[in-house]
Amino acid sequence: MNTLESVAQSLAGLSITPSASVTHAETNSPASWRETLLATSSAPKSFELIKTLVYKPKTAKTAIPVPVVVIAQDLLAEFFALDKNSLSLLSLTSETFPKVVTVIDASITSSSSTFALHALSSSATVFLSGQDILSYLRKLETEDLKVQEIDFTSLKSDVAAAPSKPAAKEKEVAKIDGAVQIAIGVKKEVDFSAWYQSVLIKAEMLEYYSVSGCYILRPWSYSIWEEIQDWFNKKIKAMGVQNVYFPMLVSQKVLEREKDHIEGFSPEVAWVTRAGSSDLEEPVAIRPTSETVMYPYYAKWIKSHRDLPLKLNQWNNVVRWEFKHPQPFLRTREFLWQEGHTAHLTKAEADKEVREILDLYRRVYEELLAVPVIPGIKSEKEKFAGALYTTTIEGFVPSSGRGIQAATSHCLGQNFSRPEMFNIMVEDPNDPSGQGKTFAWQNSWGLSTRTIGVMTMVHGDNQGLVLPPRVASIQAVVVPCGVTAKTSDEDRAKINNACDDLAKSLIDGGVRARADLREGYTPGYKFNDWEQKACSLPSAAGVPLRLEIGPNDLAKQQTLSVRRDTGAKTPVALADLATTIPKMLETIQSDMFQRALAEYNAHVKEVTRWEDFVPTLDSKCIAVIPWCEREACEDDIKERSGRAAEPQDERAPSAGAKSLAIPFEQKRWSPIKLGETKCVGCGQDAKRWTMFGRSY
Repeated sequence: MNTLESVAQSLAGLSITPSASVTHAETNSPASWRETLLATSSAPKSFELIKTLVYKPKTAKTAIPVPVVVIAQDLLAEFFALDKNSLSLLSLTSETFPKVVTVIDASITSSSSTFALHALSSSATVFLSGQDILSYLRKLETEDLKVQEIDFTSLKSDVAAAPSKPAAKEKEVAKIDGAVQIAIGVKKEVDFSAWYQSVLIKAEMLEYYSVSGCYILRPWSYSIWEEIQDWFNKKIKAMGVQNVYFPMLVSQKVLEREKDHIEGFSPEVAWVTRAGSSDLEEPVAIRPTSETVMYPYYAKWIKSHRDLPLKLNQWNNVVRWEFKHPQPFLRTREFLWQEGHTAHLTKAEADKEVREILDLYRRVYEELLAVPVIPGIKSEKEKFAGALYTTTIEGFVPSSGRGIQAATSHCLGQNFSRPEMFNIMVEDPNDPSGQGKTFAWQNSWGLSTRTIGVMTMVHGDNQGLVLPPRVASIQAVVVPCGVTAKTSDEDRAKINNACDDLAKSLIDGGVRARADLREGYTPGYKFNDWEQKACSLPSAAGVPLRLEIGPNDLAKQQTLSVRRDTGAKTPVALADLATTIPKMLETIQSDMFQRALAEYNAHVKEVTRWEDFVPTLDSKCIAVIPWCEREACEDDIKERSGRAAEPQDERAPSAGAKSLAIPFEQKRWSPIKLGETKCVGCGQDAKRWTMFGRSY
């Protein structure tokens, strides 16, 4: 039986008789369909085409989509087993109708026209009246599911008649008037995204690369990463951690051994499938993280409880490929990090190390980068895939009002050491029989070059980059001043020599310093250059301290110090430099942290009512709420807050709020009374104060 006969039989069962039925050549567009029907002698002389539109609404990844079928004048394979050229309302049956939402143009049912419908094929057409179409759909309705009739003509009229929107408030201009090429040129408080990218480029922190989402780290940013590496390496080696290196490629078989782990990373994994002109027999992945790379060898190396703890760390790169809007340093497809992987005999040992590492991460941000963070634990939904639990330090970017996961330390429990995984097993020394076995307790922890982006966002200003002294590869620059065309060669040489001597004495005293003795540049140009943009010397934007020496300074045996963070100017006696400059750098470091801390604290708001939740987010703050800690509530908070939020920049991440961390320090907020304090999201009993916010 062909499709036309099948359709005719189905319609007859509903007491519907088409005014005509025709077979014809296949058509692939409304225009070709109309032309074909007009050329067919058995088709009515006058007819209208019926449009059947299928929309797939946005849903959660785990939810089953419910298509919206719109039937008007003028997911297919998944739901109807038809292509777009064969689809019509006749595709709706008692089986498919409950799976979709059906909407019909009300003008069809009142029209006297004859309508052409595909008879489940691009080469067959039946002709029905508007009442026949409505009758067909009504026969499919159930008590719970009805056809929706909408008057689209009326809707169009309503839109046309709607009053025009009031003129939008004039947007503040982001461009800085009078900014020359050397300057940033964009206001941080007006166009934060453009400001951020401008700072990174002007300061020669990075260069864009030919592969989207990948960036070249130039010396001025990589030197910051080296300072972090040097500090962190010393700390973890004191804990007994050793550095190693494992290959970046991992076989598909090994990567997929841990189902929960690979599902957590599957959208991000980049695969190598070809070598030269040949397809690989088995694709290999570029590591998104190294648990599955390293742990088969942990099982090989750990044969006795005497081999524990095993503490290894590697400084490497990883690739994660899932996102649409890369942001330099914050979300990049390839990034640098360290990843520590340790194995322990007991949970107590693993728990202790997780918190020790997290505190080292806190110190990297607060003591090196002058960036405040809040330590805590992730919710079950937000924890690392395959982990028993995840601890985190959460940063905050006031200019965007977004939180940022700064670093994480995970207790993996025995999830990776069990037999069906990597079977990292030893004899249990606490078993009196001597026959007992136990599986290793494992941790993993990581800190990435995201640190550099967070530091830049938090401290930078409208003049550009501002570096904390402890990570600046040049902490002080000495600039000659008062040199003009009339200055004699002898006086010029005296000033330059004084600058050079000053820089050398600072270096001898442990200060990373440099004298800028370039010819052909004015002092003002050099000032801007060292503040904002790299110069012909190795790049040095954002240098914490500038020291000026001119003829008058030489006469007074002093230098004029200028702080990059505040612009404050202070004369310093040359005889006191050895003690004064190091103290001044420490003061700058401390002041930068205290300012950032005060800013962070001012944006962390205690919220106890849902009505205050979204307004808190819209005011660029983090909402700390009493929370029940249920995943369903967390999903609902994200969905509702995203729906109710003010419009966001399309380049920005989701406007919905997610849980950032459950802070370890709960005494900062009002006591939660068990059975009395209710969750802001759902009204059930609250357990702990939890930070919710928009995030990167």
